[in-house]
Amino acid sequence: MPKATIIGNTTWGNTLGTLLSNNGVAVTLWARSEDEAEQLNQQKHDYASTSDIAEATAATDLVILAVPSQKFRENIAQIKRHLNNRMILMSAAKGLEMGSGKRMSEVMEEEVPSLKEQICVLSGPNLAKEIAQGLPAASVIAAQDIIIAKKAKNLLQSPKFIIFTTDDVVGVELCGALKNIIALGAGMLDGLGLGDNAKAAFIALSWNEVVSLGLTLGAKRDTFYWLAGLGDLIATCSSTLSRNHYVGYQLAKGYSLAEISASMPQVAEGIATTIAVHQLTKKLSLEAPIAGIIYDTLFQNKPPTEVIASFSKVIKD
Repeated sequence: MPKATIIGNTTWGNTLGTLLSNNGVAVTLWARSEDEAEQLNQQKHDYASTSDIAEATAATDLVILAVPSQKFRENIAQIKRHLNNRMILMSAAKGLEMGSGKRMSEVMEEEVPSLKEQICVLSGPNLAKEIAQGLPAASVIAAQDIIIAKKAKNLLQSPKFIIFTTDDVVGVELCGALKNIIALGAGMLDGLGLGDNAKAAFIALSWNEVVSLGLTLGAKRDTFYWLAGLGDLIATCSSTLSRNHYVGYQLAKGYSLAEISASMPQVAEGIATTIAVHQLTKKLSLEAPIAGIIYDTLFQNKPPTEVIASFSKVIKD
């Protein structure tokens, strides 16, 4: 029987654990403490939890890191001595590391360079709550070695969770991270009641900026108009289940970012990614004016009511 290890007691981590278990994969979720592991085991999931990382990774075929991007390096550093080249390493996070601007696969490569060929990433229009309810979805697994992507696909795919594979790791990761920034803006426009026409224009023009930035960073154009790009963009900018859309909506209703973040049990990845993109574009002297508008709204006290005025100026320029 194949085995998988989930790193991250998150909604997405638990959903992936259930998907794998339903496929006949023996799953172990690594919890951060004995108490957390015990609580998870009492909830009677279809898989076991343990706080012993050696036990969690013993003879495993697939290790999935389903943790927030800003905790990603910390987690891979904690587990890396228990990893070996028989394991596939998968990132299920959608963000960029603040400070470095690195994608999660790059973080893994830095922490475990000997396993570079075993790394893959999962991304797509995957609202965890819908998948947990058994609703159909599709996703993409990307790896430099397409054979690794296909091996991971064989473990995770099911009739209601269809997976495609690609070798465009850069594009898949950038799509997953950058669409969250657009979702913040889309939420602001919805919160301001500016209508679907304005939101559609904002999304289309913002995505054009994302594609240009992605191509500069080495991604393939087609990826942005596929599941990990356009598909995820639509889901994240329109669904009430989207945490990033929620943050933007609440900002437009007058709540502070601190208040909104404190009220959320899960992380909205777009917040930190907005900082990472701001840092990255300055470092590389790249243009991303719409992302800059979102940054100013989140961190420079620009009222959401000024988003549309700033946006109009950017597209006229």
